[in-house]
Amino acid sequence: MNAPASKADLDGIVLDKPMFDPKAYRLDDEQAGLITKARELAQANFAPRAAKWDREAIFPMENYKDMHKAGLLGISIPKANGGSGANYQTYSLAAAEIGRYCGATALTWNMHVCSTLWSGPLADDLDMDEQMRADHERRRAVHYKRILEDGAIYAQPFSEGGAAAAGGVAFGTEAKPVEGGWIVNGKKIFASLSGSADYYGVLCTETVEGEKASRRNTLYLAISAKSEGVSVVGDWDPLGMRGTVSRTLIFKDVFVPEDAALMPRGVYFQAAMRWPHMFMTLSPTYVGLAQASYDFTVKYLRGEIPGMPPVKRRMYPTKQIAVAQMQVKLEQIKNTWFQAVTEACANPSKEQVLRAYASQYTVMEGANELAALAIRTCGGQSMLKSLPLERIYRDSRCGALMLPWTAELCLDRIGREALYEAGEKDE
Repeated sequence: MNAPASKADLDGIVLDKPMFDPKAYRLDDEQAGLITKARELAQANFAPRAAKWDREAIFPMENYKDMHKAGLLGISIPKANGGSGANYQTYSLAAAEIGRYCGATALTWNMHVCSTLWSGPLADDLDMDEQMRADHERRRAVHYKRILEDGAIYAQPFSEGGAAAAGGVAFGTEAKPVEGGWIVNGKKIFASLSGSADYYGVLCTETVEGEKASRRNTLYLAISAKSEGVSVVGDWDPLGMRGTVSRTLIFKDVFVPEDAALMPRGVYFQAAMRWPHMFMTLSPTYVGLAQASYDFTVKYLRGEIPGMPPVKRRMYPTKQIAVAQMQVKLEQIKNTWFQAVTEACANPSKEQVLRAYASQYTVMEGANELAALAIRTCGGQSMLKSLPLERIYRDSRCGALMLPWTAELCLDRIGREALYEAGEKDE
C-alpha cells in the first residue's frame, strides 16, 4: 500500500552507505529494509530541503507527507494494526539515518513515533489486567488508524519549565476528571510541532480530591489541536533545530474525552519506572548528526562537495590526523549507543541503565564535539550557510540541553547510582 522513495527521487544520487551495516550489526532483512527506506528517503528528499526549514524556522510538513506515503509515520505501529511493527532498536536506527540528513525532521519524527512506540510495543511489556489491556488496544487502534489512513501527526510536548520533565515532581498541567473525560489546564514550553501537529500527546497529572499531586497519577492524553481552549503562543527564533517550531502550548479548560488516553491510568508511571530507555529516544537524531559531520569532512577533503570546485585537501598530515580523531570519536558514539538501544527492555539491570545514561551523554556531547572538529578541519568555508556543516553544528549543540536526560542529569545519575545501591543512605 505504501511505497518507498520513488525512482525519480533517487535519479542521479549516489546513495550513502548505511551507518550500521546490516551484516556487521546483525540486523535481519526486515529491519534493514525499513532502515534503508528511511535513509534513501532522507538523502533524496529531506537533505535538499533542510536548509529551508532552518533558514525560515518552519516545520518540515513536506517531509511528513513523504513519510506518510512511505509508511514511516506508522513505523512502530503494531503489524496487527497495519503498521510496520518496528521495535525500539529498529526505530532508533531508522531515526539516526534521518537525522543524518535533516536534524529537525528526525527530532520531530521522534515525538510523533513515541506516541506509537510508547502505546504500542513498550506498553505491551507492562502490567495490565485483561479489561485494561482490551480497553487500551481498542483506544490505540483509533489513534493508529488516523496516522495510517489520514497521515495524522502526533506531537509529544513534555517540558514545563520545572522539574517535572526530569521526573522530579508531578506535571503541572492538570486533568480534572469530569463525566466522559477530563478538563485539562496547563502549559507546555519548547513544544515541538506546535501549530503543525494534529494531536498533542500531553503528559498531565490527574487531580484527586483531597490528595497532593503525584507522579503516580500521570495521564498520557492525545489532545486534538482543534479542541476549544488549545492555543499556541510565543515566537520561535532559536540557535538550532529551528524547523522543530517548538513554541509554547496553552491548555485552557480543554475537554478531553476518555478515549483520547494513549495509556491507561497508572501505566505511564509504570513505564517511567520500568522502561527507562523510553527517555533516550531523542538520541538517534544526534547520532545521525555526528555521522553527518564526519561525512561532510571526508567529502570536503576529497573535493567531492556538490557545487564546489573539486579541490583536494586530503594530502595534508594535519587533515589526516583530524579525520582519524573524528573516526575514533564517531565509532565510540555509535557503538556505545548501539549497545544501549539494542538492550532496551522492561526491567533492565543496573548496568544497562548506567550504560543508557553513558550512551546518552556520549551522543549528546560527542555530536557537537565532532561538528566543532569538522569546522576546524575544513576551515572557514565550512561556516558558510550555503553548506550544511554550520547548521549541523548549531543543531548538535542543542542535544545536551534536552530533557528528560540532559547531559548534566546523566552525569549526576551515573555518579550517584554507581556509588549507591537502591535504598542506601549515608549516616
